[in-house]
Amino acid sequence: MTALPWILTSAAVVALVLLVVVARSLVLRRQRGGADRLARTLHLNARWWTEQRAKDGELLYVALGDSAAQGVGASQPGRSYVGLIAQHLRQRTGRSVQVVNLSISGARLREVIALQLAPLRRLSPDIVTVAVGANDMPTFAPDRFTRELAEVFDSLPAGSIVAEMPSFYLGSSERNVRAANAIVHRLASEHGFEVAPLYAKTRRQGAALYALNRVSIDFFHPNDRGYRVWASAFLPLVDRMIASTSDDQPNDGDTGLV
Repeated sequence: MTALPWILTSAAVVALVLLVVVARSLVLRRQRGGADRLARTLHLNARWWTEQRAKDGELLYVALGDSAAQGVGASQPGRSYVGLIAQHLRQRTGRSVQVVNLSISGARLREVIALQLAPLRRLSPDIVTVAVGANDMPTFAPDRFTRELAEVFDSLPAGSIVAEMPSFYLGSSERNVRAANAIVHRLASEHGFEVAPLYAKTRRQGAALYALNRVSIDFFHPNDRGYRVWASAFLPLVDRMIASTSDDQPNDGDTGLV
């Protein structure tokens, strides 16, 4: 009789372990399936942004970045943080906005340097946002990250808005993100750029809420709700830029970048 409680406790522990293993297996299976589904839509996002680029506007907004700037994981590209910023610009200024999204899914800093900076130099944007570096985190090397980010920042026009890395919450990637964000802030200060507090905004959501309610089917890219969190890191800085470059203070939404 004295062995019964021990047997029951052991059985409960075994059952819990099995439950965790099964749950993890199901999550990984869903994650792989979700990643495959999103991978098949990348060309659709790129095509959508190409179509947007063809539409003229009074203001020119240029975005640099990776799959997050492409809006991968959103129900449609216009609900990405880039799309939300463009919509906000139209509403706040009362002007039409042309969006040139130079981002490329999967881009690391080296791809931004190789493929996005030259097209940027040929443009005269009213606003530039940069959110890149998340794809550099798995192989993060501080010296290389600093060198490549400095090259990106050297090519940006004055007044560009650069973003922190988002929180990865756990593990080595989270430690890398914190180290990378310290570099982002140091270089941004040297170049006179405002930094969108993306890390703080995402970290504040909490790992559980973000995983359950803010990510897409691959458990990595944001969904529509997640992209609203991303946009909230940029919009106060966008509003500050609108106010600082307007002839007058905002009046009934009739403001503009000049």
